[in-house]
This record gives sequence, C-alpha cells and structure tokens, in this order.
Amino acid sequence: MTSQLSKILPTSVANVLTATAGTESQPERISIAPLLKRLVALPPPPYAANLPIPASEIALAWARTFENRISGTQLASLLTLLCSTGLDKHPEVIAKCAEEMRDASAPIDEQKIQQVLGKRKRARGAYKGGLCDIVGTGGDAWSTFNISTTASIVASALLAMAKHGNKAQTSMSGSADVLKAVQPKAPVLEALTAEHVPAAYEEGNYAFLFAPNFHSGMRYAATVRKELGLRTIYNLMGPLANPVHNLIEVRVLGVAYQELGPVYAKALQTTGTTKAMVVCGAEDLDEISCAGRTNCWWLKEVPNPKYNQNGNNNTSGEEEDDNDWSDDEEPKYISQLETFSIEPSDFGFPTHALSEVGGGKGPKENAKVLLSILRNEMDHEHPILHFVLMNIAALFVVSGITESDEPFAGGEVVKERGPAGGRWKEGARLARWCIESGKAWEEFEKFIEVTNSIASPA
Repeated sequence: MTSQLSKILPTSVANVLTATAGTESQPERISIAPLLKRLVALPPPPYAANLPIPASEIALAWARTFENRISGTQLASLLTLLCSTGLDKHPEVIAKCAEEMRDASAPIDEQKIQQVLGKRKRARGAYKGGLCDIVGTGGDAWSTFNISTTASIVASALLAMAKHGNKAQTSMSGSADVLKAVQPKAPVLEALTAEHVPAAYEEGNYAFLFAPNFHSGMRYAATVRKELGLRTIYNLMGPLANPVHNLIEVRVLGVAYQELGPVYAKALQTTGTTKAMVVCGAEDLDEISCAGRTNCWWLKEVPNPKYNQNGNNNTSGEEEDDNDWSDDEEPKYISQLETFSIEPSDFGFPTHALSEVGGGKGPKENAKVLLSILRNEMDHEHPILHFVLMNIAALFVVSGITESDEPFAGGEVVKERGPAGGRWKEGARLARWCIESGKAWEEFEKFIEVTNSIASPA
C-alpha cells in the first residue's frame, strides 16, 4: 500500500489548494488524520465480507467536505486512498456516502409532493404512481446522444419523472447542457430550487432536478477534484444522490463498466430500493445498448415474508403507504436480484452501431435532435429513436406499468415475455405511443412553462 501511495499521492497533494468558497467565513476545520493513517495501513484489496473500516466512518469523514471542514490536502489524501484501496467501489461505502450526500442536500417538502402525486392517480399495472428516474454514471467514453435525458422526458407521459442531472463532466453535452440549449424557449433549470419542486408536479409530470441547486456543498471539493485529475467516489454519487430519493419508486441506472453493475445493485439494495435495474452495455456503455448485448442487474420487488411476522398488519382500515415504516419495523416489500442480458431484438428492434447514435458536436445540435423526437418529427426507424425507445421501454418494464392487461395507449397489450419475464415489446409500444400521441411533448412544454414562470413571476 505504501508503494502505491508513493506513486499516486505526493504529486497530487502537492498541487492541491485548500478548497474555499470565495470570501465566505472559514468554518472550524477538523482533522481526519487518524482515519487516513488507518487507510494507509490497510493490506492490499480485496477485503473480507466485513470491511476493515466501517463504511459509516468513511462516509462521515468524506461528508465533512460539504461543510468545508476538511483541508484540501486531507480531502485529496482521502479520495486517493479510497481509490487505491478500492473502498470507493465497495457497495456499503457507496451507499453510505450517497446517504450523507443526500442528507446534506437542500430539503424538499416530500409530504407535499406525495399529496400531489396521490391526486394524479397514475398507478397502472404494478406501478404505484411514485417518482421515477433514469440516469447513468457517465464516463463511458462513447459520447452518445443524451439518451437518458430524452427517455426521462418521453416517459413522463406515463410516469412521474424526477430526473437528477448536471452539466457535462465527461461528455460534450450533459443533461443540463442539452436542456438549456432548447430553442426558442428553454426551461430555466436554476429556477427549480428545493422550495419550488412541489409546484412543478402541481403543473406536470416532469421535473429536472439540477444538481447544483440541491448540492451546494459540492463546490468545496471542486478545486481538489480538478487538481487530482482522478475519477473518485464523487463520480459515482450522482445516480444515488437524487434529492427526492425517498420518494423514488423506480430507477434504471446505467454504469460505465461491467464491474460496477453488481456493486451498484448491492448499494441500491442496501438503501432499501425494491424496484430498480442497473444496466451496462457490452461495450462498457452506461445505457441499454442499441449495438448488441446489455448486461442487467434487476432488483425485483417481492413481498417481505417477515412483514406480517413482526405484527406490521394494518388493522386501521386506512390505505397503507408502502414506504411508511419505522426503522425497527420490517418493510412490506424487499427486492430480489436477477442477473441476465438483453438484446435490441427483445424490444423488437434491429441492432445499430454506436457510431450511428453519436452525440453530435454539442448541446445545440443535440437539442435539435431532442425536439425532433418529442415533436414526432424523427423518422420512426432512425437508430437514435430506437436507442431512446429501448431505454424508455426498460423503465416501463421495471416500473410494472407493462403488467397491465387492460387495453391502453391506442392498441392491444403485447403480452409476449422476454428475458427475465419482462414485457419488453410492450414497453417499446408504450414508449412509441408517448411520442406519437403528443403526450411527451405536452409534458415537456409544461416543464418549460413552470420553470419560466418561477424565474419571472407575473
């Protein structure tokens, strides 16, 4: 371990300046030197089932950066040690750090959002009407079109979407970049702060939660991250740091390389997630691939056999909230992990080379493609459209909305089942309907209007 650090740490730390926030008063600093010494003394990975240092202890130290209470040198040391030991890719550490990051985010009135969603009555099939997110870790180096951003908007025709995103970190056009480039009128992403999120759902089914609005403490780590030049645990946090995490019913989460698939699945299970799917294209793509095989780690919601054993029965006659249980009670549902692979043909589509679905030259070009999809102007057999539809379809399958046998969305239900028992072709049918019916465009227009009205009230 000492030899590893001698190669990585001195140069990085020597060039790192202490992260500060302009002229803000400096909070009292704390030292994490004892933790750093323990990390240095660790034997080489891998580690046994029990972590040599509790994940909660690592996460608590790491989270002090959101308060600007760790020096730049110590933060750089911590990030580098977590990387060299592999602890930043341990599911417990990822889950605990994500929890700390969410706890440090701007508070949102979750009860009000729940009330609004309850009025919508969007439940269908096994989908209960809760919030959904489709997101990737980034960093896959393929620079494809903004698939998850487009998918999140289209899916809002049927699901309540809470898309958590930011400006580009590893690509030419991040989710926020493409939305800001929409013409002639773009949504004002900075306007949708924590206090205004419930208002967005009062008006429509879509909200884009711009990360800087909710995670202001991240700015204290900016200098360290830039100077280090390493992919650190911060690069893994985005998909798990959605500020409305507690209200999210469904997730599809893409990872940039295969080894992260089971890690993220386990991290999600650790947080109590019961309806999610982690995906990674065979090319190490953080989406469901249009070019061939995609590996999937599906957390399927199943009844918890221990639920009734602990006296959790509802005898009040009132409708239960599936997420309303205290820490010492058993949840009503748990998840079971199923690992499998899927191909474009399972959705009813041909394969397309990734070179056919590139992300263009920047946000402006991608925004034009986004609008052509939402307005139903793109050729129905275009590779990018197929790519988008597959990812929406997967979200619909994981949500359970495809399990409804009632005729819906302008046609008969496609009951054919594919890998892992999913109705993937029904998901693709519903995804096409969202676009062709104009419902997806309507939801996006509502989001544009509500953010502009917040930014410039009458």
